[in-house]
Amino acid sequence: MNLFDVYPLNDIEITKASGSTVWDANGQEYLDLYGGHAVISIGHTHPHYVQRLTDQLHKVGFYSNSVKIPLQTQLAEKLGTVSGKVDYQLFLCNSGAEANENALKLASFYNGRKKVIAFKGAFHGRTSLAVSATDNPKIIAPVNETDNIIFLPYNDEAALAATFGEYGNEIAAVIIEGIQGVGGIKEASISFLQKIRSLCDEYNAVYIADSVQCGYGRTGKFYAHDAAGVDADVYTMAKGMGNGFPVAGISIAPKFKPWHGMLGTTFGGNHLACAAALAVLEIIDQDELLKNAEKVGAYLIAELQKVEGIVEVRGRGLMIGIVLPEHMPNVKKDLLFKYKIFTGEAKPNVIRLLPALNLTKDQADRFLNDFKTALKG
Repeated sequence: MNLFDVYPLNDIEITKASGSTVWDANGQEYLDLYGGHAVISIGHTHPHYVQRLTDQLHKVGFYSNSVKIPLQTQLAEKLGTVSGKVDYQLFLCNSGAEANENALKLASFYNGRKKVIAFKGAFHGRTSLAVSATDNPKIIAPVNETDNIIFLPYNDEAALAATFGEYGNEIAAVIIEGIQGVGGIKEASISFLQKIRSLCDEYNAVYIADSVQCGYGRTGKFYAHDAAGVDADVYTMAKGMGNGFPVAGISIAPKFKPWHGMLGTTFGGNHLACAAALAVLEIIDQDELLKNAEKVGAYLIAELQKVEGIVEVRGRGLMIGIVLPEHMPNVKKDLLFKYKIFTGEAKPNVIRLLPALNLTKDQADRFLNDFKTALKG
């Protein structure tokens, strides 16, 4: 049997990793500023994380949600404290797409409606309704097509207000990334997020903050949306939540009342997933990684803005997009193969930086030096 060939692969096999450094099968060292799509939030193989998982594996690795799992309660309490959403409720699942699916389903249960407002450039996942709310027709199969998604321009308050004026009593939810990732590190304005909040309140729609990539401290706030000073009804999260272990969740405002069978999952919230997620929150908390993400991220952005030849620098904290001229299509490839630095991209010409939240200034400086050299060809 062969693998189903859906991923374009770099000819690199990573065999060892520590912090923001990885090594390939030939012993070559790389600086990791991408963390496997923003997943590695506390650094590779963090000792506390490894110990937490090892200890739990020696006790029990898995049982279903048919029994009490105290680790889930501990995780909910810790997440509430670190995120500042202490009165919210936690539903645990396995992936960002699944988190968004459940958030949209919850919204529709809440107000009995079907229509969802999403935005140009959005990426919310590859399953069912999540992919339909993703602005990429190529990955929407015919079975996923629906008339219930309304795509609006990002940051267009007039279009948002007009749509609510026309469809207000049909709108179940508005779903938005605080900073678009796949869309090119584009940040929602504070006034736009506040407008979403006020219109959702006026029309009894649900404000869903997709924090799968821009959450978990990446921007210096726990959720990128927090910069607007208003609360969403539901926050979705995954990626950095488990530092590589598959775990996701939705943080749900108190006004939503659960009933048995409303949502469900086999693997969500299992013992190992909770141990991984607790380890991440404990390190974020004790090592003050939100402050570090804000500080090192601000330094990187400020220094990048001084570099000649860049079209634009976007983002906040350690979620950074570097917009390059069209005549520089090979910079990402050169960074990886010539300078041994992993970065991401957003088509057609944006370099994405999504490193661990404990990235050091020295590591940031190494990138800056090599990046400037790479721009010169």
